Amino acid sequence: MSEHRIAMVGTPCEIMAASKLQHYTDSPIDVKLGLFCMENFSYKYFVNLLKEYDLKMDDIEKFQIDKGYVFLLLKNKETVKIPLSVAKRIIRKNCNICVELTSETSDISIGSIGSDDGWSTLIIRTEKGEQIVNGAIEQKFIEAKDLTDSQFKLLNKIAESKISKNLDEIEKREFLARPVLYQRDKSDDSIIEDLSDSKFSDLKSNVIDVGACVLCGACEYVCPDNLITIDDTKPIMKGECPQDCHACFAVCPRTFIPEDLRNDNSKAIGDFIKVLSVKSIKHSQGQDGSIVTTLLDYLLTNDIVTDAIIVDKKDELAWKPYAKMTSDIDEVVKSGGTKYSVCPVFKPLKDIKEGAE
Repeated sequence: MSEHRIAMVGTPCEIMAASKLQHYTDSPIDVKLGLFCMENFSYKYFVNLLKEYDLKMDDIEKFQIDKGYVFLLLKNKETVKIPLSVAKRIIRKNCNICVELTSETSDISIGSIGSDDGWSTLIIRTEKGEQIVNGAIEQKFIEAKDLTDSQFKLLNKIAESKISKNLDEIEKREFLARPVLYQRDKSDDSIIEDLSDSKFSDLKSNVIDVGACVLCGACEYVCPDNLITIDDTKPIMKGECPQDCHACFAVCPRTFIPEDLRNDNSKAIGDFIKVLSVKSIKHSQGQDGSIVTTLLDYLLTNDIVTDAIIVDKKDELAWKPYAKMTSDIDEVVKSGGTKYSVCPVFKPLKDIKEGAE
């Protein structure tokens, strides 16, 4: 897999899974572009909610969440707004125990919170991320300015609010059910010891069955015998775990987090090098100033990565997301924009692994 240098775009939980893949395996993921994320919706429940408004997914041209509403721009140019208090009931259960807003283990984090309309807030977290952003500025892919103090305080305030609210939910769940494993304060030695006894059955009882699965597909990708499948609902295993294999449990973003990836929740947006407000010079199609699209364009154009994992919409099923890998910038541009529901983002890596065998 060494010939592949892949850029990945993902939500905080998906980026954590990618970081754990890098930590525990020989991962082809080279650059992680993380998104700001409050929560995601269940596609199935979203379809049912729209029926209450006499709408179908196919009626929608664009989604936008802002100021306490889900705004639906319809193909007939009308706009429908659904209060977030109503939309909350279609949020995926695992989102309620997530205490990350800004994808803290990414190389670069991107979102709209804090910046002016048409601009994105960008958090540089690693030296690699800093090199990418500086190169994109020098080659006039993006322009950048400092985030103001008030904008930075707003970002921190919203991140702190998510942490506080969801820590309360974690406390409730732990009182009623099993511990939320990814929030355990454990040493790396203790984690390795627990991993040595953990199989898919432990993943099922501690993560999947208690509504903590994020549907990322890391477990499916990493299974050496292709025993795990994941589609629209949850991971399923057919067969018996190989002897002494603990890979699925290790890479799941909702099991124990290694010390160097863990946030102790005292830093609202995690560790970072610099926070900027940025705008694309090259692209206008996409969400939050098209920065994700533009950075992927820069990475592919300069051969910094060979491919990008992106999430596109299925042609035959409106707004149904699916992950694919591409080196085609036109495909990257076409996929721009938030889908507001999730899919197994690591599925394209499985094709690479199977091709190498």
